[in-house]
Amino acid sequence: MAPSRSRRILTAVGFGALAFVVTALVGGIWTGLLAINLATSPAVPWAVVVMAGILWLLWRYLGGAWPPRSTADARHRLLRARRVPGPLFAGAVVAGLLSIVALAGLWIVLARLAHLPPRALPDYSLYPPVTVALALIMASLVGAILEESLFRGYFQGVLEGWIGAVGAIVITMLVMSPEHSLTQGFVWPVVLFYFAVDIMLGAVAYLVQSILPGIVIHAVGLLVFFTLVWPGDAVRQIVGQGSADIWQWIHVAQTVLFAAAAILAFVMLARRTRVMRVSRTKSTLRIVSEHTG
Repeated sequence: MAPSRSRRILTAVGFGALAFVVTALVGGIWTGLLAINLATSPAVPWAVVVMAGILWLLWRYLGGAWPPRSTADARHRLLRARRVPGPLFAGAVVAGLLSIVALAGLWIVLARLAHLPPRALPDYSLYPPVTVALALIMASLVGAILEESLFRGYFQGVLEGWIGAVGAIVITMLVMSPEHSLTQGFVWPVVLFYFAVDIMLGAVAYLVQSILPGIVIHAVGLLVFFTLVWPGDAVRQIVGQGSADIWQWIHVAQTVLFAAAAILAFVMLARRTRVMRVSRTKSTLRIVSEHTG
């Protein structure tokens, strides 16, 4: 028997709240661990090791490990950490990486159109390079694994079965908006940027029906922004206040050209997934026919 509308709404709200709370809680643990590590023993990046263990435990539990056994199958299914065929995985990652280049250009364009609150980043020059490198990699993995698992695995996956892909992606995007705004301010460039990010990652999860390519794309994207994009925000000039406006047009071109390439890659990915689903359906029907004929 299909669940009632009210029960579906309550379930969706519950998964949305779970994703929001766990992401904020675990992200806060990582922030606290890193702050203590940098303040007390920056030469030994122990916070990275501790956080890797926490992520592993969370990943295993969300994927169905450990009690209660009554929810193990449901947790495994909801995580959507399914293996993806190599060509499909590669196609998804290519579409995502093209999107990251476009999104980097979009962020810079938006940052030069409006004053953005500076992102709080440590002064990496004060710490050993190995510690900094490992901390940046772990920060990227924390954000990618948490958001892909909880939002685009548990939350979006449930919504897709009830209201379809478009509605699921849009609702997931709206639920995630406050989380992004808490860290970078509730201003229109930030909201617009993250709408684009969440739509892209939501589309990847839906098309391949797995969060694994999205984790790779998300982690690479965060690493690019941590190292190449956000550190420059403090010195970017607003358009019209300097003589370097040619760079604004260069980044506009970057955004448009790579966005067009990403859209083409997504169209090709959608076609490939459609062909694979049709082929899988025909194969299943043939097997059923052979056993019942």
